[in-house]
Amino acid sequence: MKRNSSLIFPLMLITACALFFTSCDRNRIFENNKDIPETGWDSSNVVKFNVEIKDPSTPANFYINVRNADGYPYSNLFLFIKTRFPNGKQSNDTLECFLADDKGKWTGKGIGDIYDNQIPFKRNVRFPLAGLYTFEIAQGMRQQLIPLIIDVGLRIEKAE
Repeated sequence: MKRNSSLIFPLMLITACALFFTSCDRNRIFENNKDIPETGWDSSNVVKFNVEIKDPSTPANFYINVRNADGYPYSNLFLFIKTRFPNGKQSNDTLECFLADDKGKWTGKGIGDIYDNQIPFKRNVRFPLAGLYTFEIAQGMRQQLIPLIIDVGLRIEKAE
């Protein structure tokens, strides 16, 4: 009986630390990542994010999260990003994400053969309206199906 109770304190401490470190991101307005099928990212597979903006007066920074595997055959990734505003208007952007440098070294933070990239998309932007925004991200490479992109995400944070 004593043996089981001696495990409770370390487990509580680990849980408290995990909660502390995951809840300290005070600047985050929105962040979500979506899995890409193992078969590859088809150009018709559009990844969508719905974001409710309550305070449009807060300036924000936008980032695109890309996780790729070591065998990804390119050094970059082109993305088409469509933003739909609460009033029905939309804007379209093209973003080139550099995933490797000129020497072929992956630019993201890696664990094993997986690399996480957080690519700046827009800086110090104010939302024009409060309400629901929809962001749609599609791959814009010349190949219809690209392999070894594991997931894609959107992060919006308060600009400092």
